[in-house]
Amino acid sequence: MTRILAFGTYNKRKHPRVGIIIDGLRQHGCEVREINHPLTLSTAGRVELLKKPWKLLGFAADVMGLWIRLRRDAKRWIRDNGRPDAVLVGYMGHFDVLLAHHLFHGIPILLDHLIFAGDTARDRGASGLKVKLLRHLDRMAIDASSLVLLDTEEHKTMLRPGDHGIVVPVGASEEWYEARSNAHKRDKGIIFYGLYTPLQGTPVIAEAIRLLAKRGVTPHVTLVGQGQDYDAVHSRLERLENVEFIDWVEPEDLPRLVAEYSIALGIFSTTPKGLHVVPNKVYQSMAAGCAVITSDTAPQRRELGDSALFTQPGSSEALSEAILQLLENPSKLEGLMKDAERSSQRFTAFEITRPIVRWLQARHEFAVIHTSRITDQREGR
Repeated sequence: MTRILAFGTYNKRKHPRVGIIIDGLRQHGCEVREINHPLTLSTAGRVELLKKPWKLLGFAADVMGLWIRLRRDAKRWIRDNGRPDAVLVGYMGHFDVLLAHHLFHGIPILLDHLIFAGDTARDRGASGLKVKLLRHLDRMAIDASSLVLLDTEEHKTMLRPGDHGIVVPVGASEEWYEARSNAHKRDKGIIFYGLYTPLQGTPVIAEAIRLLAKRGVTPHVTLVGQGQDYDAVHSRLERLENVEFIDWVEPEDLPRLVAEYSIALGIFSTTPKGLHVVPNKVYQSMAAGCAVITSDTAPQRRELGDSALFTQPGSSEALSEAILQLLENPSKLEGLMKDAERSSQRFTAFEITRPIVRWLQARHEFAVIHTSRITDQREGR
């Protein structure tokens, strides 16, 4: 049985990706243990660091405190259990992988590298020295790992030729599939949830809703979350009676809420990063049984095929027409919901972790053959 140690300051409650990978590896028969001291800094807090780098000292102090505990626990774990077959460093592990590289000499380190820090900073308006430093951090993190897990082929192409990487779609956790089974769909309701980052293109969503209202089309729309573009979106839509704002939903309650809606909205920006990703909300919404409308980008087309409705990135007019198309055609809406449900089975924890398991098996087989050859040479065979 392959023994894997999940390691780092990842926060499964805020960012479920690493939890999905852990669940999938366990379903494949791997023994996965965790050494995890979560960093509580939110995504919004990380964005704040990009804008106000003088706050990095406080952030560094928090990380160092967690690292002391991680180092202590790692040494204790190895003393009691021996060396693991591999170490998995969870999402947002740019710093954690450097510690893992120091602690686990000779052990394969898998880095879940969903975001390139430099790319994300540029996407959110940073430039110059900040972006250069964060790109250097990306490079250090990749160099410290044995295998980089990326979410799309577009992100994989950002690696250098000598880097080792595989594509592992974000997927959805079991809670989203369970929510679909227990849901009572609202009639033609529409939902968006997120952090209002430029990547998500929420101003495009707001304008699309306004365009529909001008035509007398006013389905119930719920917008969940807060963030960078929230104020702009709220000011545009606050007078529309069909729009409901929910500033926060606990992660445990979000699947149940989303599953109540017929239509879920993905991302619609034209930023470079927006053209490179398939967001977690798309996978989650499909698992919850929603018909998904999202931007027509290469990675989303590749992963979702005919199971989503695509619109031109950045176009409020195109988005409003897509929404209207589903609202006026119940059979098309129902068909898209069924397509999403069927397609979502490709993005369960078990399915998305197949490439990781194959890589681990291949590495193990190589190690066995290599060890056998060394033994033969020593014995003069």
